[in-house]
Amino acid sequence: MAGIQPVFADGDLWDNFGDQNAYGQKSVTDEEFEKALESKKGKPKKPKDRLLRNGEAFQQSNETQFLNAVPKELPILLIPVDIAINEEAVLPVGHYQVMGERKNGKVYLKLFQAHTLLANIEVSETNDDFGEEEINFVKLIEDGDNQFKIIYGSVDFNAFALVRQAM
Repeated sequence: MAGIQPVFADGDLWDNFGDQNAYGQKSVTDEEFEKALESKKGKPKKPKDRLLRNGEAFQQSNETQFLNAVPKELPILLIPVDIAINEEAVLPVGHYQVMGERKNGKVYLKLFQAHTLLANIEVSETNDDFGEEEINFVKLIEDGDNQFKIIYGSVDFNAFALVRQAM
């Protein structure tokens, strides 16, 4: 075997590092390790799903309060065709920020562009989450010829509206 030189080493590889290993950590004796393990026995484990917000532990009992305190970004709805809002109003193609609102026992979706309210659509509230994984969502789904369904979800409510393409 040409080119391979034998290498001889004395002792253990740890002997080369002295009191610290390659990562700068201090070596620990077996006694110190066992003592550390014993000190952890009997202590209750903290729940892994604990989430702190401003020093307050997240628990099932304050989940709604926690979610309501999270700053809400309005979901964006892309409308690829002109939509008839009513007999006179047409919502043009575009991107819209959508905010859900309950008012006088009815539920509405407000559609904004650059802080300007362009539409206020009465919607039907539902317990259906439409199979969405997110809490806050809005989508436009085809629902037959020239008809669409706007689905909306938030912490406050889920809703939908049937709208038609403007002709």
